[in-house]
Amino acid sequence: MDESPKQLISSAQPSTPMKPGMDTREDYEYVRHGMANIFMANEPLAGNRMVEVTSFKTKKDWARFVKRIADEMYPRAKRITLVIDNFKTHAASAFYETFEPTEAKRIWDRFEFIFTPKHGSWLNMAEIELHVLNKQCLSRHLSTIEKVEEEVSAWQSHRNNKGGKINWQFTTKESRIKLRRLYPSING
Repeated sequence: MDESPKQLISSAQPSTPMKPGMDTREDYEYVRHGMANIFMANEPLAGNRMVEVTSFKTKKDWARFVKRIADEMYPRAKRITLVIDNFKTHAASAFYETFEPTEAKRIWDRFEFIFTPKHGSWLNMAEIELHVLNKQCLSRHLSTIEKVEEEVSAWQSHRNNKGGKINWQFTTKESRIKLRRLYPSING
C-alpha cells in the first residue's frame, strides 16, 4: 500500500491542436486548482489493485482506506500482510481516532504491517504501481478531483481485468548487498 499526491491543474493558455505530423502543444503555464491524494493497494502476484482518490492524506483517510482493504479486498482473510512506508499517519492511533474502539481493534488485529526501511519505500511494490498509474493515466493536466477519480477508476478496471502483475526480481542476496548500510555492523 502506498499513497501519492496529484496536483490538480488546467492550462492557462489554450493548447495548439494536433495536426498531421505534429503533436498537440501545451503551454508551460498552468492554473493550480489544489491537490488530491491517491491511495494504492495492490496484490502483485494476483494482479489485483484498489485505488482511491481523496481530498486529503490524513490519518483518518488512511484508516478508512485500510478498512476497505480488509473488508472489500480480503473479507474472509484472517490475517493480511501489508507492506507500507514509515509515514507518520500509518499508526494504530489512526484507527482509534476514526472508528469506535471495537472496530478499530478488529481492523488492526487483521493486519501484519511490514514497514519499509527509511529511504527504502521503493521496496514497496505499490509504489511501482503508482508510477505505472501516473505514467499511463495521470501524466496530463486534470483540473478536478472528479476527473482524477474517473480516470483512475477506468485505469484500475483495465489493469485488474488485464491481470497486470509485477515481476519482482529483487532477491534476498541482492537486498543484503544493497541494504547493508541500513543494518548495524559488529566490529571486533
